[in-house]
Amino acid sequence: MIRIGGRLRIVGAAAISTVTIGAVAVFTTSPASAATPIYSEDFSGGLGSFTSTGSVTTSGGSARLAGSRLTDPSITSAPIDLAGYTGVSVSYTRAASGLDAGESFTMAYSADGGAFTTLESNRTAAGAAAFTLPSSVNGRDLRLRFSLDADSVLETLTVDNVLVQGEGTGPTDPPGGSLPPVSDVTRPGPLSVTIDQTSGPGNDGWLVHPSNLGQNGLDHPILVWGPGAGSDPAAYEDMLRQWASHGFVVYSEVSSSSGDYMVDALDWLEGENRRASSPLCQRLDLAEVAFGGHSRGSIGTFDVADDPRLTTTIHVAGGSFDGNGPDNLRRPALYIGGDDDFATSNVRRDYTATRVPVWMNVLRGTDHIMATRNAQHIITAWMRWHLGDEEFRRTTDFLRSGCTFCNLGEVQYKNW
Repeated sequence: MIRIGGRLRIVGAAAISTVTIGAVAVFTTSPASAATPIYSEDFSGGLGSFTSTGSVTTSGGSARLAGSRLTDPSITSAPIDLAGYTGVSVSYTRAASGLDAGESFTMAYSADGGAFTTLESNRTAAGAAAFTLPSSVNGRDLRLRFSLDADSVLETLTVDNVLVQGEGTGPTDPPGGSLPPVSDVTRPGPLSVTIDQTSGPGNDGWLVHPSNLGQNGLDHPILVWGPGAGSDPAAYEDMLRQWASHGFVVYSEVSSSSGDYMVDALDWLEGENRRASSPLCQRLDLAEVAFGGHSRGSIGTFDVADDPRLTTTIHVAGGSFDGNGPDNLRRPALYIGGDDDFATSNVRRDYTATRVPVWMNVLRGTDHIMATRNAQHIITAWMRWHLGDEEFRRTTDFLRSGCTFCNLGEVQYKNW
């Protein structure tokens, strides 16, 4: 496409756009051959996978950034997985309005969390733009950022129809992690399960683990799970079995709002990993540990979430009472709520206050009691990602629009 006045016109079989970066005109050509869509966002359901700073709204199927004297607005996409793709291009529509001399909007990209590179920086623009990205982004995680440098709320940038395309079919075989591979996390894993109901520091907890510990040299990641108030591990047996069948060693006992029992349990597991006569001896991966729980178990998890041994925490239908729970978080967190759950307002408040990477799903048709059962497969995938090193789940299952679990409820995530 060539810009003539305010219009973009097609030239031949390739699209060429011209933009101004500083005082230099840059021409970019989008691929003439058919490309495979990798990622798209039309903002019809809000910001989707984008997170925002400053004054940003969505209405009428577009994102609108408004100027401010306090904070320049911006929207940044979650990582877009380019594994298996070459010839990557990005296109979008945009309209800048009211910008004065010295003010501008910017569109930029980043690969694998590196510095952002500007693709377009202008004061006036309207319509579509398309760019072919350098080959250095191939196979990497791509982020897109739109920002506005303007002082007045009447000075705006509107963004819509973001599309990333490439040549290829994406990853064909998911990269392996440390756990036995599975094709479907909604089904039990491949390992048989044993339960010891008189285990733990006080011999009153459940230890749920693969029957053949250490099979094929596997060191088992750890989950310490807190049941909701008034319940015990037996109320979660099917879920504990599900997680253990995927290769996790799971410990659970009656919870409290203090998470000290979780710390004691992890101390005990570390001791069992050292004790020569223990079936857990040298079978645990002490570098891959999660604390998590339902309702009161989630509250207890917040209480000890700053334990340096943790890899992640899991919070189901249990927002902190005072809203200060997220202050303890040091590692990525999973939040689950239900659209018919009285605790969801607290979960949402905690999400707003969370400063670590976080992913939240408010599940449809889910009350307080059913939240864990309805989310057990999400939790399985989350742990296979964070504890089992299955990095492909980052985008496939979680951090992209249209993710595996995005159709189960209202999904939000930030800080990745």
